[in-house]
This record gives sequence, C-alpha cells and structure tokens, in this order.
Amino acid sequence: MAFGVEQTWVGRTAVLSVRGDIDALTAPQLTEKILDVSAEQPSVMIIDLSAVEFLASAGITVLVSAHEYVTSKVNAGFAVVADGPTTSRPLKLMSIDSIIRLFPQLQDALEANADS
Repeated sequence: MAFGVEQTWVGRTAVLSVRGDIDALTAPQLTEKILDVSAEQPSVMIIDLSAVEFLASAGITVLVSAHEYVTSKVNAGFAVVADGPTTSRPLKLMSIDSIIRLFPQLQDALEANADS
C-alpha cells in the first residue's frame, strides 16, 4: 500500500488518516501535512494510524514532535488512533502512551475530544 495522508474535518477537529508505511522516507511528508493543517488552527488534531502497515522510529519521532508542536504552538488537543501490533504496540513499549493520548478507534478519539 502506498503512503498517503487524507485530511478530513469534524467541526474544528482535524483528522489526518495515514496509510502505508511511516518510515525515514515518508516521515517528512507526514510532518509537512501536520504543519499545513496546524496553520488552519484546529481545536484538536487526531492522527489516525488505522491503515498504517509499518511504524518506524522516524514515524514515532514525528508523532512526539507533532504532539509538542500542536499542544504548545497551536494550543490544540492532540491524539493518535492506534490499535494492534503494528502501531499501538511500539508506542506503548516506548511509553509514548504516557505522553500522547492513544485511542483504539477513530470514533473513540472523536468522542473523547468532542468538547475540545
């Protein structure tokens, strides 16, 4: 599956749905998309990794950097949808879930951030 990022909005919540592999080659593209969407001042940004097949350390670095940028510079909420061994397991093993709010399903993330 080719890498791609689709942007959708639910009210003022930006959802970036990522597909394919997030590695050293594709991580800069994800960073660019996050910065582009940040410029639109969302109240919450959700990165949906449901269709990600491989999450390398470069991708994890993007998520941590994005969390820091979005919460401090954009003053918005930030969450990640990740479930299963490909995405959620490495994030939990590295204790990223203690920094970034993780949700197993997009609907869970949207409901948890509905009041943001």
